[in-house]
Amino acid sequence: MATPGNSNWCRGRIEPWWGQLHHGLPYANEPFNNQQDESQWRQLGYTQTRFTGDMYDMRNPELGWITPFRKCFDFAHFSWSVYRMTPGTVLPEHQDTYGRFREIHGLTLTQPVVRAIVFLEDWQRGHYLELDGTPVVQWQAGDWVQWRDDLPHTAANIGKTPRYTLQITGI
Repeated sequence: MATPGNSNWCRGRIEPWWGQLHHGLPYANEPFNNQQDESQWRQLGYTQTRFTGDMYDMRNPELGWITPFRKCFDFAHFSWSVYRMTPGTVLPEHQDTYGRFREIHGLTLTQPVVRAIVFLEDWQRGHYLELDGTPVVQWQAGDWVQWRDDLPHTAANIGKTPRYTLQITGI
Protein backbone atom coordinates (compact mmCIF):
# COMPACT_ATOMS: atom_id res chain seq x y z
CA MET A 1 0.00 0.00 0.00
CA ALA A 2 1.35 3.41 -0.94
CA THR A 3 1.24 6.42 1.33
CA PRO A 4 2.25 9.92 0.31
CA GLY A 5 5.76 11.08 1.15
CA ASN A 6 4.67 14.47 -0.11
CA SER A 7 2.91 15.58 -3.29
CA ASN A 8 5.76 14.41 -5.53
CA TRP A 9 6.50 10.92 -4.23
CA CYS A 10 5.01 8.06 -2.25
CA ARG A 11 6.19 5.21 -0.08
CA GLY A 12 5.02 1.74 0.75
CA ARG A 13 6.07 -1.65 2.02
CA ILE A 14 6.19 -5.21 0.78
CA GLU A 15 7.09 -8.23 2.84
CA PRO A 16 10.69 -9.27 1.98
CA TRP A 17 11.24 -12.69 0.38
CA TRP A 18 14.79 -12.26 -0.98
CA GLY A 19 16.96 -12.68 2.11
CA GLN A 20 20.57 -12.02 1.14
CA LEU A 21 20.30 -13.13 -2.50
CA HIS A 22 21.61 -9.74 -3.62
CA HIS A 23 24.99 -10.40 -2.00
CA GLY A 24 27.70 -11.89 -4.22
CA LEU A 25 26.30 -10.74 -7.56
CA PRO A 26 28.89 -9.76 -10.19
CA TYR A 27 28.32 -6.02 -9.75
CA ALA A 28 29.87 -3.54 -12.19
CA ASN A 29 30.47 0.17 -11.87
CA GLU A 30 29.74 2.67 -14.63
CA PRO A 31 30.45 6.39 -14.64
CA PHE A 32 27.64 8.84 -13.98
CA ASN A 33 25.93 9.57 -17.30
CA ASN A 34 25.30 13.32 -17.05
CA GLN A 35 28.50 15.29 -17.58
CA GLN A 36 26.75 18.63 -16.99
CA ASP A 37 25.70 17.62 -13.47
CA GLU A 38 29.12 16.15 -12.71
CA SER A 39 30.81 19.37 -13.88
CA GLN A 40 28.58 21.41 -11.55
CA TRP A 41 29.37 19.09 -8.64
CA ARG A 42 33.10 19.49 -9.26
CA GLN A 43 32.69 23.28 -9.28
CA LEU A 44 30.98 22.94 -5.90
CA GLY A 45 33.99 21.07 -4.53
CA TYR A 46 33.10 17.38 -4.89
CA THR A 47 36.37 15.56 -5.49
CA GLN A 48 35.59 11.84 -5.48
CA THR A 49 36.62 9.71 -8.44
CA ARG A 50 33.16 8.20 -8.89
CA PHE A 51 29.62 9.24 -8.08
CA THR A 52 27.78 6.00 -8.73
CA GLY A 53 27.29 2.73 -6.94
CA ASP A 54 27.75 -0.71 -8.45
CA MET A 55 25.01 -2.34 -10.52
CA TYR A 56 23.77 -5.72 -11.60
CA ASP A 57 21.01 -4.87 -14.05
CA MET A 58 18.58 -5.84 -16.79
CA ARG A 59 21.41 -6.49 -19.24
CA ASN A 60 21.93 -9.71 -17.27
CA PRO A 61 19.47 -12.59 -17.04
CA GLU A 62 16.63 -11.75 -14.67
CA LEU A 63 17.09 -13.42 -11.31
CA GLY A 64 14.17 -15.52 -10.05
CA TRP A 65 13.81 -13.48 -6.87
CA ILE A 66 13.33 -10.29 -8.93
CA THR A 67 10.41 -11.59 -11.03
CA PRO A 68 7.77 -11.18 -8.23
CA PHE A 69 8.50 -7.44 -8.20
CA ARG A 70 6.75 -7.25 -11.58
CA LYS A 71 3.45 -7.88 -9.74
CA CYS A 72 4.26 -5.40 -6.96
CA PHE A 73 5.04 -2.66 -9.49
CA ASP A 74 2.69 -3.21 -12.41
CA PHE A 75 4.43 -0.98 -14.94
CA ALA A 76 3.76 -1.05 -18.69
CA HIS A 77 7.52 -1.19 -19.27
CA PHE A 78 9.68 -2.63 -16.49
CA SER A 79 13.43 -2.60 -15.96
CA TRP A 80 15.49 -3.35 -12.88
CA SER A 81 18.91 -2.85 -11.36
CA VAL A 82 20.26 -4.25 -8.11
CA TYR A 83 22.32 -1.37 -6.76
CA ARG A 84 25.14 -1.57 -4.22
CA MET A 85 26.29 1.77 -2.82
CA THR A 86 29.59 1.23 -1.04
CA PRO A 87 30.78 3.38 1.88
CA GLY A 88 32.07 6.75 0.73
CA THR A 89 29.79 7.00 -2.32
CA VAL A 90 27.95 10.31 -2.58
CA LEU A 91 25.55 11.09 -5.43
CA PRO A 92 24.67 14.81 -5.12
CA GLU A 93 21.24 16.17 -6.03
CA HIS A 94 20.24 15.32 -9.58
CA GLN A 95 17.32 14.31 -11.76
CA ASP A 96 17.58 11.03 -13.63
CA THR A 97 17.32 11.11 -17.44
CA TYR A 98 16.51 7.40 -17.97
CA GLY A 99 18.36 7.52 -21.30
CA ARG A 100 18.93 3.77 -21.64
CA PHE A 101 15.37 2.97 -20.52
CA ARG A 102 13.90 5.48 -22.98
CA GLU A 103 16.07 4.10 -25.78
CA ILE A 104 15.19 0.45 -25.10
CA HIS A 105 11.45 1.17 -25.00
CA GLY A 106 11.34 3.87 -27.71
CA LEU A 107 10.08 6.57 -25.34
CA THR A 108 10.24 10.29 -25.95
CA LEU A 109 11.46 12.82 -23.39
CA THR A 110 7.87 13.96 -22.83
CA GLN A 111 6.65 10.54 -21.66
CA PRO A 112 6.85 10.40 -17.84
CA VAL A 113 8.97 7.66 -16.31
CA VAL A 114 8.58 6.33 -12.77
CA ARG A 115 11.37 5.12 -10.48
CA ALA A 116 10.83 2.91 -7.45
CA ILE A 117 13.55 2.06 -4.96
CA VAL A 118 13.07 -1.02 -2.79
CA PHE A 119 15.36 -1.19 0.22
CA LEU A 120 16.76 -4.73 0.28
CA GLU A 121 18.18 -4.45 3.81
CA ASP A 122 17.38 -2.52 6.96
CA TRP A 123 18.74 1.02 7.25
CA GLN A 124 22.21 1.39 8.72
CA ARG A 125 23.88 4.51 10.11
CA GLY A 126 25.17 6.72 7.32
CA HIS A 127 22.77 5.40 4.65
CA TYR A 128 20.85 8.30 3.16
CA LEU A 129 18.26 9.15 0.54
CA GLU A 130 16.63 12.51 -0.02
CA LEU A 131 13.60 13.07 -2.25
CA ASP A 132 12.67 16.62 -3.17
CA GLY A 133 14.34 17.93 -0.01
CA THR A 134 12.83 15.31 2.33
CA PRO A 135 15.25 12.91 4.08
CA VAL A 136 14.36 9.21 3.94
CA VAL A 137 16.14 7.19 6.64
CA GLN A 138 15.49 4.40 9.16
CA TRP A 139 13.85 2.15 6.57
CA GLN A 140 13.34 -1.58 6.92
CA ALA A 141 13.96 -4.22 4.27
CA GLY A 142 10.89 -4.18 2.03
CA ASP A 143 10.15 -0.46 2.39
CA TRP A 144 10.01 1.35 -0.93
CA VAL A 145 9.72 4.85 -2.35
CA GLN A 146 8.51 5.89 -5.80
CA TRP A 147 8.67 9.14 -7.77
CA ARG A 148 8.27 10.57 -11.26
CA ASP A 149 11.28 11.25 -13.41
CA ASP A 150 11.63 14.97 -12.78
CA LEU A 151 12.04 14.78 -9.00
CA PRO A 152 15.38 16.00 -7.59
CA HIS A 153 16.99 13.44 -5.31
CA THR A 154 20.25 12.64 -3.53
CA ALA A 155 21.76 9.39 -2.27
CA ALA A 156 24.79 8.73 -0.12
CA ASN A 157 26.54 6.13 1.93
CA ILE A 158 28.70 7.72 4.59
CA GLY A 159 28.34 4.66 6.77
CA LYS A 160 30.41 1.50 7.24
CA THR A 161 28.33 -1.07 5.33
CA PRO A 162 27.10 -1.30 1.73
CA ARG A 163 23.61 0.06 1.03
CA TYR A 164 21.60 -2.31 -1.18
CA THR A 165 18.53 -1.32 -3.17
CA LEU A 166 16.56 -2.59 -6.12
CA GLN A 167 15.87 0.18 -8.61
CA ILE A 168 12.78 -0.42 -10.71
CA THR A 169 12.00 1.83 -13.64
CA GLY A 170 8.76 1.88 -15.59
CA ILE A 171 5.88 3.80 -17.05
